[in-house]
Amino acid sequence: MIGLDTNVLVRYFAQDDPIQSAKALQLIERRLTEDEPGFISLVALVETVWVLQRRYRRDARDVAAIIERLLQAPVVVIENATEVFLAMTAVQEGRGSFSDVLIGALGAKAGCSVTLTFDRKAARLPGFALA
Repeated sequence: MIGLDTNVLVRYFAQDDPIQSAKALQLIERRLTEDEPGFISLVALVETVWVLQRRYRRDARDVAAIIERLLQAPVVVIENATEVFLAMTAVQEGRGSFSDVLIGALGAKAGCSVTLTFDRKAARLPGFALA
């Protein structure tokens, strides 16, 4: 398995740097295989989502489609893929931000009865409450 850092993922999806984007494309589409897949940690995935939304102004549903492609890619392994899928689905349905839903899903998986937050929007999500 080969770990993929945020900057590789961002270059691949943003295609904004001729040299690094070409290297990212080569790596992801030609070097990774089912026998030697790329590993995407939760940290790298959440950072990638943040960068694509903030820096590149991609809307949440567009980013959810990117995550869906990653989840379906046979040459990629995503840490906590079930919880990532739940968060992606919530974004597609307009039920919350990717990171908030992912935080709640990971908390539930860990056995948390509730996730406390100061974020009023996040507090409306299942499993959250205002602190």
